[in-house]
Amino acid sequence: MFARLKGIVDEIGADHAVIDVHGVGYLVQASRRTLGALGGTGAAATLHVETHVRENDIHLYGFIDRAERDWFRLLVTVQGVGAKVALAVLSVLDPSALAAAIAAQDARAPARATGVGPKLAKRIVMELKDKAALVGIGAADVAVLAKSIKTPEAAAAVSKPPEVAAFDDALSALVNLGYREAEAEPALRRVAEAAGEAAGDVQVLLRGALKELAR
Repeated sequence: MFARLKGIVDEIGADHAVIDVHGVGYLVQASRRTLGALGGTGAAATLHVETHVRENDIHLYGFIDRAERDWFRLLVTVQGVGAKVALAVLSVLDPSALAAAIAAQDARAPARATGVGPKLAKRIVMELKDKAALVGIGAADVAVLAKSIKTPEAAAAVSKPPEVAAFDDALSALVNLGYREAEAEPALRRVAEAAGEAAGDVQVLLRGALKELAR
C-alpha cells in the first residue's frame, strides 16, 4: 500500500489534489489545511498517505505531516466518523488545536466541522482522550498549542507583568481555536481570578478556560 507520495502538484480541488509522480497522477483527498500547504500547481510536494481499500475502490488520503495523518487514523476509529468527516474535522482543527480540545473535553471545537453534530462531537472528544494516549501522540499536551501561538505583541511581552502576558497569550490561543473574544475573555478572567499565583502560567489559563467554555 502507499505510504508517501513525492511529486509535482498537478491540480488542487476543494477537497482533493492530484500529485504527478513520474507521469502518473494520483488523486489524493485531503483536509483544507493540507491543501493550503501544497503551494499551488507546479509546486513540489510530499504527502504522507493513508490508503483505504473498499471492495473495488482504492482511496488515497494525503497529509502534510505525520501528526495530521495520526489524528486521521484515530478519528476514523470513532463510531460515526468516516474518512470524509475526519478530514472535515482536520480542516477546522490542526493537530495542536484538536489535542487541546480533547484534553479539555471541549466538544464544541470538533462540532464546527461539516457533518459533525453535537452528539458525534461529544463522542469524538470522549473516545479519543484515551485512544490518543494509548498510541502516544501527545493528545493531552496543551503546551503544544500554547507554544505554537505567536501574537503580534510577543516581542513586547517581556515588559508585561507575567499575569498580563499569560492572559493575552491564552486569549489569542482561544481566538485561534475559533472562540469569539467576547465569550473567551470572561471565561479567562474567571479562571485567572481563581488561579491565584498560577495566573501567570498560560497553560493553566488555557486548560481552565477550555473547561469553562465546554460547559
